[in-house]
Amino acid sequence: MSTTPPPNDAGPIRLSISSRFENIELAQHLCGKLLEGREVSEETKHWLLMALREALANAIKHGNRQDLSKRIHLEMDVVGQNLQISIRDEGEGFDPGAVEDPLAPENRLKTSGRGIFYMKTFMDDVRFRKVEGGGMEIILTKNLSAGKEKEGNRT
Repeated sequence: MSTTPPPNDAGPIRLSISSRFENIELAQHLCGKLLEGREVSEETKHWLLMALREALANAIKHGNRQDLSKRIHLEMDVVGQNLQISIRDEGEGFDPGAVEDPLAPENRLKTSGRGIFYMKTFMDDVRFRKVEGGGMEIILTKNLSAGKEKEGNRT
């Protein structure tokens, strides 16, 4: 019995990057390469890369506090039909339940605080985990085959 290889066997991609916002574009580029050859619409790809951008920006700004001596550890892969992204910082960690609701009337005009909301909107699963020894890990998962059905429902 022969099996057809996946359209793109580029993963897993593992990076350890410094806490610079300029590195977000590199990570987005590599994620785009990981998605090449797969049946992922441009709209779905756009939102996936936006979720990645938000997660990395949070890790750099809030996790590592832009401390250049601290790293962001990133792993991306497509397993079956699921894109899995893991981002780990070396900061102090936080309680995801304590993050204010960006849709609450008192928070609507704030210029920050929407990153986690966006990630949860764009991805199928978003999990947080405090890392032993310090740091926070966020795991983003998106079912690539479900993207087509969900796009038709997006308003």
